[in-house]
Amino acid sequence: MEKQITGVMIYYYYVCHRKLWYFYHNIQMEQGNENVELGKLIDKNTYVREDKHINIDNVINIDFIRSQGNLHEVKKSRSIEQASIMQVKYYLYYLEQKGVFDIKGKIDYPLLRQTIEVALDNSDRDEIGEILKNINEIVAISVPPKVEKTKICKSCAYHDLCFV
Repeated sequence: MEKQITGVMIYYYYVCHRKLWYFYHNIQMEQGNENVELGKLIDKNTYVREDKHINIDNVINIDFIRSQGNLHEVKKSRSIEQASIMQVKYYLYYLEQKGVFDIKGKIDYPLLRQTIEVALDNSDRDEIGEILKNINEIVAISVPPKVEKTKICKSCAYHDLCFV
């Protein structure tokens, strides 16, 4: 049975295809990674009054939803902002597929005290359709994609798996 494409997988598609492949195939390296742990700490200690982690179909996991139809994704930094934006756009896209419209997205950076708004348009819908096809192609191969070293590799939880 084919797995559903999750918001995390959309994020990883923009970060690293190899990381996406590992994640899809249940090879998880996040346990004990200091960047992941920092993210969990931020999650635990911010927006404490909000009803957090709204899981829909085990496909999207919204950090929280505020009134006026605003869904929020919390990130620790803007270092991979395009991936975060597309993750939120995927949430909006997925909700549209479920018949939920007139909802907006926001990315909150509590450490930076910043928020950006995210909207979904027709070109985004087309791009997400292509991304979904591309993700299915990436995860269908029998071995992970080749390593493509980038500036984020040194802080990635999968670093040792790729470079040691």
